[in-house]
Amino acid sequence: MENGESAVDKSGLTPVEKAVVHALSGDLPLSPRPFAEIAGKVGLSEDELLAMVRDFAERGYIRRFGAVLVHQRSGFKANAMLVWRFRGPEVAEAGKKLASLPYVTHCYQRSEAPGWPYNLYTMIHAGSRGELLAMAEEMAGLTGCKDWTVLESVKELKKDSVRYFPESAAGG
Repeated sequence: MENGESAVDKSGLTPVEKAVVHALSGDLPLSPRPFAEIAGKVGLSEDELLAMVRDFAERGYIRRFGAVLVHQRSGFKANAMLVWRFRGPEVAEAGKKLASLPYVTHCYQRSEAPGWPYNLYTMIHAGSRGELLAMAEEMAGLTGCKDWTVLESVKELKKDSVRYFPESAAGG
């Protein structure tokens, strides 16, 4: 074991792997070769970094790799969380239908809370409030749900990605 390179902690990752996960959980550099730039920061070649990312995917550590669009700057002026109330097994079927819609970005089943009977949550973005409400009506028609409401965003107070292994940035 040289310089702790192969030491594995309870996460199952070596210090170098943790540094890669940390680097990838942030914003990608705006450059022609963002992975080469990230690789340089963690002491790897671009090929080594990409091989590690493929290995993470094969091991099930990475499910997907995506970009977060700043929707306000790209023409999506309206967004809302729609909450739905379903009974019994129909929640799973409705969840599959709603999750399959291209304009649904998030779809979660959650437990009901006292005074709050909703158990399925979807997030949508649209160019206008009218377009958003039309999508909501389409979703209600698709599922046959009669008990739902729209929670429109008023102001974005924080939107951040999860940063894993922050101690890796300091070499810990």
